[in-house]
Amino acid sequence: MISTDVSGEELNQNKYVCNLENIKSKYILKQIFDNLQKIKILIITKYNKKIKNKLDLTINDYKEYSKIEIEIIPVANKYGKFIHINNEEDESHYHIYFNDNKEKIRRNYLTEKDRVSKIKIIIDYQIKSFNKLFYYCKCIESINFKKFYRRKIINMNLMLCGCSSLKEINFSNFNTKDVNDMSYLFFECSSLKEINLSNFNTNKVTNMSYMFYGCSSLKKLNLHNFNTNKVINICNMFFRCSSLKELNLSNFNTNNVVNMNRMFCGCSSLIEINLSNFNTEKVINMSYMFYGCSSLKKLNLINFNTNNAKDISYMFGKCSSLIELNGSFNSNKIIDMNHMFFGCLDELKMNIRQRNINLKAEAFC
Repeated sequence: MISTDVSGEELNQNKYVCNLENIKSKYILKQIFDNLQKIKILIITKYNKKIKNKLDLTINDYKEYSKIEIEIIPVANKYGKFIHINNEEDESHYHIYFNDNKEKIRRNYLTEKDRVSKIKIIIDYQIKSFNKLFYYCKCIESINFKKFYRRKIINMNLMLCGCSSLKEINFSNFNTKDVNDMSYLFFECSSLKEINLSNFNTNKVTNMSYMFYGCSSLKKLNLHNFNTNKVINICNMFFRCSSLKELNLSNFNTNNVVNMNRMFCGCSSLIEINLSNFNTEKVINMSYMFYGCSSLKKLNLINFNTNNAKDISYMFGKCSSLIELNGSFNSNKIIDMNHMFFGCLDELKMNIRQRNINLKAEAFC
């Protein structure tokens, strides 16, 4: 019997009792676990050592055999691809249902004649990567991860890239514990106004580059729970998030980041940004970092360290409202500082020039 720390009442409501005395293969075991989509507790009776050695069963095995269930709502009267499967050999792991009625998969595209209100996708336990899962699926309006017991999903790179009609996504059941790549995750999701990422575990993520690139309708973004201790690349992370008015990244740990190129480029509505906790000691590229942040009036970079920076060209280009910039720049290793303050106020340029005598003339062109 497998024991768990639950109350007797919970046990009676949720238990799934099965006799494994005659089970001889994991294939049969898989069929049992397939029925445990909603069951959180498994009680095994007559579980002898011979069976245990044969099956090598653990308390979490039923989760490994559970499938991921995703519900999709397509845009009305619009057709197109609704799931992207990278490899032909993976197709057997994706099961697609239209309007909650099971059909044989005939194609990966909807046609003009199809009138589908809901699509349900079941993904088998074998899948370890969500790379390009909804790649340029422009016909999707809503995505809901209804059931998600699968562990060891390691890649979310380009997962929602190009989903330009997507207005709503529910990650409340999503498990990101083992993910190491979230680059291009929401690339050009231009219809998303807000995203709830409070359930995201980013402890193992090393790449967040282009993560919110082109999310031009995004008005709110709370990344307070993000752990960025292992992140190396955050270039273009918020590129052209033109509706975002404020961003608090005070909890970001950037100790290992080497690339911040174009990180906030094109954030034209950004009025306030908190970067007080940023450590830029290892950053090599800061070019175009705040380019086009035309609504930003104050910027506190007092903790910024440019000792290892090689490229800071156009860093504050077209920050046309910037009147206060706190921070100094060590230019010893900088190779390119061209047009660093291009399009900025003359008063700001003069102030910076007086405090940073090592900056070359081309920085103020």
